[in-house]
Amino acid sequence: MSDAPEITPEAVEAAVDAALAAIDAAADTAELKAVRAAHSGEGSTLARLNARLRDVAPENKAAFGKLVGQARGRVNQAIAAREAALAEAETAAKLEAERIDITALPQRARVGARHPLTLLQDQVGDIFVGMGWEIAEGPELEHEWYNFDALNLDADHPARQMQDTFYVDPVARHLLLRTQTSPVQMRSMLTRELPIYIVSPGRVFRTDEFDATHLPVFSQFEGLVVDKGITMAHLRGTLDHVAQQLFGDQARTRMRANYFPFTEPSAEFDLWHPTFKGGARWIEWGGCGMVNPNVLRAAGIDPEVYSGFAFGMGFERTLMFRSDVQDMRDMAEGDVRFSEQFGMVV
Repeated sequence: MSDAPEITPEAVEAAVDAALAAIDAAADTAELKAVRAAHSGEGSTLARLNARLRDVAPENKAAFGKLVGQARGRVNQAIAAREAALAEAETAAKLEAERIDITALPQRARVGARHPLTLLQDQVGDIFVGMGWEIAEGPELEHEWYNFDALNLDADHPARQMQDTFYVDPVARHLLLRTQTSPVQMRSMLTRELPIYIVSPGRVFRTDEFDATHLPVFSQFEGLVVDKGITMAHLRGTLDHVAQQLFGDQARTRMRANYFPFTEPSAEFDLWHPTFKGGARWIEWGGCGMVNPNVLRAAGIDPEVYSGFAFGMGFERTLMFRSDVQDMRDMAEGDVRFSEQFGMVV
């Protein structure tokens, strides 16, 4: 211990004074722990002075030993007293922070609101389950074959281009973010036993602008039926029932001939919108039609024996019609005040 100071009353008193000042300055028990190590531990000045007793002449050992021992005792007593005071203060502060005034009125927490799109999706699922259908799900990261080729969309179809579809690098892997939930229908035809009655809700992705009527990420529900003897009449009856369940018994619908690669014949399904901004009018709700025989063949189903119909609608569009929402961006911005309008549901 060659670096230890000589044992003198002045050196001992200086070490004690430094320790007591540090003890008084400790603001909490964590700081006091560091002070204990610095002024009372093995590497402290007092400990090094105590180690120098081995070099003291025998006739002085008793006096110097008493001097250093009393000094260490004073420091340890000060540490113990300060530790008790700090612990008591910290306990009191903790109790005060956790104090509850049992005479005060309770603070009522606001009940959260589920998003209206989630509520609508649950309602749509209940409608189809009530008809005996099943809910089918599939991956959002999809293979190009399921999203396009199997659905009779050839390589030159505009929807397959980069400006419409989010492809995943490297493009040669043929992976994309699904542009529709129709791939779930193809996966269902490949894996399920016939007959098939499914609805496939879920998120889809397209390179659309984020504006009042378009979102790059939105949600759809698509239906598929494959059975013997299925006709357009079954399709019309199903969609009329869904419209009346969602919009009321007086809901009015119509079909207009159109073209979709997935179906043949195909139609736009329109809904009468009495509160449309600018005046009541017919407005497109979704697309539908009889499943194209080429799609049935791609799934290994004989179109001479089985037929089917398919349709697809957007949840956001449905919510706009039903609740007179003017700006689709309100559904995506996460403002709880928007959700609260549709009811507080735990």
